[in-house]
Amino acid sequence: MPTPEHGDANAVRIGVYICHCGTNIAGTVDVHAVAEHAGTLPGVVVAREYKYMCSDPGQELIKADIREHRLDRIVVASCSPHLHEKTFRGAVADGGVNPFHFQMVNIREHVSWVHPDKRAGTEKADALVRAAVSRVRHHKPLETRRVPVRSDVLVVGGGIAGIHAALTLADAGKHVTLVEREPTIGGHMAMFDKTFPTLDCAACILTPKMTAVKAHPNITLWAYAEVQAVSGYVGNFTVTVKRKPRYVRDDVCVGCQECIDACVYKVGKEPDAFNLGMSKRKPIYLPFPQAVPQVVTIDPESCIEFKSGKCKKTCVEACADRHAIDFTQQERIETIEVGTILLTTGFKVFDAKRLPSYGYGTYPNVYTALEVERLLNASGPTAGEMVLRDGRTPRTVGIIHCIGSRDEHTNKHCSRVCCMYALKLAHLVQERTGAEVYDFYIDMRTPGKGFEEFYNRVAEEGVHFIRGKVADVYPTAEQDGRLILQAEDTLLGNVRRIPVDMVILAVGLEAQADAEDVRRTFNITCGTGGWFTERHPKLAPVATFTDGVWIAGACQGPKDIPDTVAQAGAAAGEALALINAGHIELEPNTAYIVAADCSGCKTCVPMCPYKAIGFDAEQGKAAINEVLCKGCGTCVSVCPSGSARQNLFEDDEIYAEIGGVLAHA
Repeated sequence: MPTPEHGDANAVRIGVYICHCGTNIAGTVDVHAVAEHAGTLPGVVVAREYKYMCSDPGQELIKADIREHRLDRIVVASCSPHLHEKTFRGAVADGGVNPFHFQMVNIREHVSWVHPDKRAGTEKADALVRAAVSRVRHHKPLETRRVPVRSDVLVVGGGIAGIHAALTLADAGKHVTLVEREPTIGGHMAMFDKTFPTLDCAACILTPKMTAVKAHPNITLWAYAEVQAVSGYVGNFTVTVKRKPRYVRDDVCVGCQECIDACVYKVGKEPDAFNLGMSKRKPIYLPFPQAVPQVVTIDPESCIEFKSGKCKKTCVEACADRHAIDFTQQERIETIEVGTILLTTGFKVFDAKRLPSYGYGTYPNVYTALEVERLLNASGPTAGEMVLRDGRTPRTVGIIHCIGSRDEHTNKHCSRVCCMYALKLAHLVQERTGAEVYDFYIDMRTPGKGFEEFYNRVAEEGVHFIRGKVADVYPTAEQDGRLILQAEDTLLGNVRRIPVDMVILAVGLEAQADAEDVRRTFNITCGTGGWFTERHPKLAPVATFTDGVWIAGACQGPKDIPDTVAQAGAAAGEALALINAGHIELEPNTAYIVAADCSGCKTCVPMCPYKAIGFDAEQGKAAINEVLCKGCGTCVSVCPSGSARQNLFEDDEIYAEIGGVLAHA
C-alpha cells in the first residue's frame, strides 16, 4: 500500500509513538528497534520514541507532530489503556484530531512485564504495533455523549464510613438517602469502648456524628431498611428500598422507653444482639442508649402479641398519649431516583467456632475481642466491669492474635486491625483489673501513625509478649475454670504452657455474608474473600467498574477507623465532583443494531448483563439503549444474524488488527 509520500491523497497519515516508561518497557524491549520498524509500516508518517510519553513533553510532541505532519491517526505504545488512554485521547483532541482516531498498545503489561527475553519481547512489541497501525486506519470519527446527573445520592450502610460520607455530601448541599439494615446507625464502631492508639472514647467520637445525621436537613435516614433492586445507569439510578416494620411509628416515637419498662416481660428472655448474646432484652427494645434514630423496635419473633395474640398490650397503654405502637404495620416499598451510589456496607467478624482448638463456645471464659469490647463498655452487659461468665474477675489473661487471619485454612489475608486492637485490649484489661496479660502474636504489625509508640507503651506497662502461635487451649488439671495456652515461643526456642483465667481471641475481619448478593444488586465485582473490588488499587481505590457506584470502608477490605473515614471522604468527593459537573460523558464504544439485518430473534436481549437491550415490538427489532450499554460486546458475539455491532470493535478493525499481528508470522 502506498504511503502518503507516494502520492495517495486518500491515504491516512499515521504517527506512532513508543514509550520507554523509564526502564519498565525499555529494560526488556528494544524501543529504538520498534520505532524503526513502525516507521516502515504503510501509512506511517512519523515514528518516534520517548522516555515518558505520558508526560507533558511527550504529549506536546504528539500535538506538534499532528500540526506539522498533518497526522490524522495516532498510535501510542506504552502501558495499560486503563492508566493513560484518556490522557492520550485528550492530547490527540487538543492537536485537532478526533480522539477516537487513536489506538493504544500495551507493551508494558502485555510484553515487558511478562517476557524475560529481550528479543522475544521486541518481536511481540513489533507485532502489536503493526496490528494497531493496521487497525487505526479503519477507525471512525466517534463522539462522546453527555448524560445529565441527578444530584441526589444513595449511601448504603450506616457505619462510620456511611455516616461520614453522608455528612460530607449533605454539607455540600446534596440530598442524601442513607439506608441501614439494622434498627440504628453506628455499625461496629458503636460497640467499641476506646479507639487505638489515642484511647479516645468511641462513643464520644461517633455519637455527635450519628446525631448530626438525624438532624441534617439534607439527609433522609432509613434505618431498618434494605436495598432490594437497582436499575438505570450512572446519573440516573432507580433504587427500590424495602423498609421493614418496627411496629412503632418512627414519626411519633420520641425514645422515652416507657413502653420497654411496661412490657410484661419483666426479665428479658431474648439474646441481645448488640451485646453479642451476653445479655438479654425484651421483645420491645432500643439497641443501645445512643441509638439513632431513637425509636424502639418490636421483635415479632418473641413478642407475645404476634405469637399468641393474648398480650395485655401494656406497651400500648404506656404510649397512649402518642399512639406510637402499631401492631398492624406492614413492610413498605419505597422507590427513589438518585444520580450516584456509595456502598459502605462494612464487614463481619470471623466466627471463632470455626477453629475449635481455641475452645470458643466450649469453654465459657474464652471470648472474642468484640465481646470484650462490650464487657469493657459502660453500656455493655456488665456496665463496664470485667466479670467473667463464671462470676470471677480475671487475674491472668491470654490474648491470641490472628484468629481467622493469615491462615491457609480460613483467610490468608491480614486483617490489619487485630494487632492494634489486641494491644488496646491488653492495656484496658490490665488497667481495669490489674491482671497479668500474655499476648501471643505471629508478627506485630504496627504501621500507622502513633502505632509503634502505642506498642512500646503497652510493653512498658508490663504486658508479656510471646512470639508464637497458640497451638491448643485446654483446661487445667485442677478443673478450676482456668485454661492452659500452649504455644512455641519462637524467640526462646521452647514450648510454653501458661495457665490463664480468660482467653481473648483477636478475630479477623471478613466480607459480609451477603456480599455476593449485594454485588449482584449493584452490578459490581468481588475479589478474593468476597471484598468488593475497586477499579484500580492505586489510582481508583474507591471507584468500581460500574460508573456512578463507589465503595468505601471495610467492604473493600480490612481497615481501621482513620483509613475508613479517609476513604469515605474520597468516595464522597468523587461523587460530588460528578454531581457538580452536571453530566457525564459516555464512551462511544457502545453496541448498535443494524435494523435491516435484525431478524427479531431476541437472542441478545437476555444475554445483556446491563439490561441495555430491549425489543421494539412494533418494528420487530432489538433496540439498544446507548446510555446503559457498557460496550462488553456480549450481544455482538451471540447475534446469529450479525446485526449487532459495536463501535471501536467493527469487523474490519478486528480483522485488520489480526492481519497486522500475523503479517510477519
